[in-house]
Amino acid sequence: MSAFLQQLPALLGVVIGALGSYLAVVRSDRARFDRETAARWEERRLAVYADYARTVKTSVTLTYRIAAHLGNDPHPHPVAPVDAAPAQAEAALARDPAGEALLLLGSRDVVEKARVWVVAVMEMERFLREEAHDPAAWRALLEGQRAAREGYYTAVREDLALPPGHGARWPLPPVSGSR
Repeated sequence: MSAFLQQLPALLGVVIGALGSYLAVVRSDRARFDRETAARWEERRLAVYADYARTVKTSVTLTYRIAAHLGNDPHPHPVAPVDAAPAQAEAALARDPAGEALLLLGSRDVVEKARVWVVAVMEMERFLREEAHDPAAWRALLEGQRAAREGYYTAVREDLALPPGHGARWPLPPVSGSR
């Protein structure tokens, strides 16, 4: 028994060392799993944010083209409202699932900024349904949409801890008289 008692400290050291190693490996694996999970969700959020922006931007581009046909915008590829109607309907339908994904995965701030942006786009669409020829009113709607888009992208960058990006504010040529 005395030989056992002499080796007991060494045996306890081995057991404690093995337990410590096990706990360190478990903790390390858990931390790696948490980092990988966070990175996967961040990638998914980025994909949802980009998809939503793409669907809204499709609607925006269509409004530019229709506004150009009505003489309100300098877009180089005007399209008549009747010709754009199917594409507008498709773009509006695409916004719904993209918006639902955004509601599911987006932060509160991003979702709120997305709402502001899409409301600005819907105001542009309403203006065009009236087929008004008012370049000044169109420019005000356009500026509101651009500010809302910039707010959306800023919120996305903050949510994903990305550095500040470009505000995408380029000077536009003045709108000439009706075409």
